[in-house]
Amino acid sequence: MTNYKQVGNLKVAPVLYQFINEEALPGSGLSTENFWSDFEALVTELTPVNKRLLEKRDQLQAQINAWHQENPDGDFSEYKSFLTRIGYLEDKTEDFLISTEGVDSEIAYQAGPQLVVPVNNARYAINAANARWGSLYDALYGTDAISEENGASRTNSYNPIRGEKVIAFAKNFLDAVVPLVQSSHAEVVQYSLENGKLVAQLNDGSLTELQEEEKFVGYQGEEESPDALAEASARCQHGRPSS
Repeated sequence: MTNYKQVGNLKVAPVLYQFINEEALPGSGLSTENFWSDFEALVTELTPVNKRLLEKRDQLQAQINAWHQENPDGDFSEYKSFLTRIGYLEDKTEDFLISTEGVDSEIAYQAGPQLVVPVNNARYAINAANARWGSLYDALYGTDAISEENGASRTNSYNPIRGEKVIAFAKNFLDAVVPLVQSSHAEVVQYSLENGKLVAQLNDGSLTELQEEEKFVGYQGEEESPDALAEASARCQHGRPSS
């Protein structure tokens, strides 16, 4: 691409320039002039830093390649010592804490896709977004969050004893993070949607809703009988209970 837009000292692809000015910035409170001038300042400041980091990476890779060529059957402890000596590995430090400030709530508190794909490739973007969601039941069944005591071992085929423990654990978890107005998720025989709200039918025939209806964020299947529900606090899907 040679038809770049000259913006200050930057050369910007027209499609990017148009997207930033017409779609990204409106409503943000930031003017196009301020954005591009600040962006240019960042590029000017960080380009030399990034260049040095890339050069350092190339140096390390060249040293590592040379070591493997010279030591085709090298000992692991020798290799680790070599990596530490050239600065690829750092010595173990004492435990420490890191905190951040000024992080947007969309990053700090809300579940969402972490897209490291080309945004103009719809299939890649959708796959990355869907990869952020998973089944609560599947996650519990396959991990040590559920003990294998009393016949609840993980086997090659489905273990109904473990399955019951998974369901009980999941219901208690849902009661803690997305409680109902009345009763427990363990008493629910059917979920459905009415006017965009999640409604739960209990085993006595009565209906109830979530205490915090905004925590319901999506579903799969039909409104009358969804196959899966997505809730913000749980940050995952859980399957429909059988009646």
